[in-house]
Amino acid sequence: MKKLFYAAFTYMLVGVVSGLFYREFTKLNDFALGEYTQLGVVHTHLLTLGFIILLVVLALEKLFGLSRSRLFNWFFWVYNAGIILTAAMMIWHGSLTVLGQEGNGMISGIAGLGHILLTAGMVLLFLSLRRGLVLDGVIHDPASAYAAKTDAASARAGAGA
Repeated sequence: MKKLFYAAFTYMLVGVVSGLFYREFTKLNDFALGEYTQLGVVHTHLLTLGFIILLVVLALEKLFGLSRSRLFNWFFWVYNAGIILTAAMMIWHGSLTVLGQEGNGMISGIAGLGHILLTAGMVLLFLSLRRGLVLDGVIHDPASAYAAKTDAASARAGAGA
């Protein structure tokens, strides 16, 4: 839970700083007011995907013990890698736009990898959440029930021998 808290806090700080960077960088380079650049949405992405989502995950961890799933650690690192990669490409592409330069397909491709990591992270989060709900008895999992019955039958057979 501690790493979720510190990660959310870090994204809050970086999100606010990225908004400041956008304002000052565009001003410094006389970028036309109202002209679109990806720098303008980096702070909202970091605040939403990093700060807010990780605070929600922190609450879910407290309620359902998501970290009981082996996949939770994978979620944490894959999801964070996706946020960092996506935000970095947005900053790179947005900075090129402000400087009057063209981006290229490589930036879009790497940003796409960041989005893939974000998606994989969300899938891992839901798998971890499902595991926590099954362990708490909120969701009935027929496969788990079958495994529990066969384990109990094996234990009885072993005790009778």
